Amino acid sequence: MMAVYVDNARNAFGRMIMCHMIADTLEELHAMASGIGLKREWFQPGSTPHYDVCLGRRALAVKAGAIEVSRREIAEIIRRLRSGMIEPYRRQSPAGQLAFAYAQ
Repeated sequence: MMAVYVDNARNAFGRMIMCHMIADTLEELHAMASGIGLKREWFQPGSTPHYDVCLGRRALAVKAGAIEVSRREIAEIIRRLRSGMIEPYRRQSPAGQLAFAYAQ
């Protein structure tokens, strides 16, 4: 079973409080992001592909089925993704920036 996760981080960004949203696959991550009204340009493809989400969008994600996890749990999920339990591979994004995708 694949999943989308939101952590309980509380990071200030201007007047907003943000947390992180990751998923087992990029397809799921982008689908959830679109479903809760996030713009694709807000995607952060770095070492761990994710979106930073404000608390209001976090609540929408949870209503849409995202799993709430602690910061420790999200770190463990990231370790699992990076360890190859879900095999990562690198590809070039259309903009030419390095992005990560997950093969299934």
